[in-house]
Amino acid sequence: MTMRIHLRIWRQRDRDQPGRLVDYPLDGIHPDMSFLEMLDHLNEQLVREGEPVIEFDHDCREGICGQCGVVIDGRPHGPLPHTTTCQLHMRTFRDGDTITVEPFRAAAFPVVRDLRVDRSALDRIMQAGAYISTPVGGAPEANSIPIPHALAESALDAAACIGCGACVASCGNASAALFTGAKISHLAQLPQGRPEAGARARGMVDQMDKEGFGHCSLTGACTVQCPQSISIGTIARMNWEYLRARLLGQ
Repeated sequence: MTMRIHLRIWRQRDRDQPGRLVDYPLDGIHPDMSFLEMLDHLNEQLVREGEPVIEFDHDCREGICGQCGVVIDGRPHGPLPHTTTCQLHMRTFRDGDTITVEPFRAAAFPVVRDLRVDRSALDRIMQAGAYISTPVGGAPEANSIPIPHALAESALDAAACIGCGACVASCGNASAALFTGAKISHLAQLPQGRPEAGARARGMVDQMDKEGFGHCSLTGACTVQCPQSISIGTIARMNWEYLRARLLGQ
């Protein structure tokens, strides 16, 4: 049994041109198709009709790389909690539904074309501090350093962030605090990351501000829409590390 749906998809030639929602009726959608497979099906139809295809980002299609994010009916990644767009299936919707698909909305995420946005601002935040030093000589072997289980689990939970940007798209202020907090929390909780903890926090938070992301007002929308369930507590740790570095002059 197949479905018929009505799509309203954002079409925009480039960041300098205005965009608009365009209607596309679509037949023959199998409930077990992923959302991206449905978009592939639509693009095949557009090719047959001689129309330009809808551009959208994707890579692994396994919920790992974080490239597939779009806003579906007003929610980043769609209606299911903790699910990436590529792992969303059409059985989530009903036959005859109208589905609105838009790109992530944020000043720091300019539209490249259609549903594609430039998320390189997140890369620049990473480049500003997400590294550790590698001293040689008398440093102990990393695996021989005892780390409490709870601390290790907390660091690994923060490391699960895939950098998709859904936290930014879901935030009324377009804040990247959850993403930045996750990256800072991951390394700050491990012995290998402590030597640069202060400089890392200052560098990444300052870069986040330079990129034009908004300030966090702790509404919690980011963690609700995060496909990896990153804790809002990572924002508290980011703020603590940043203020500590400022006070100590690190």
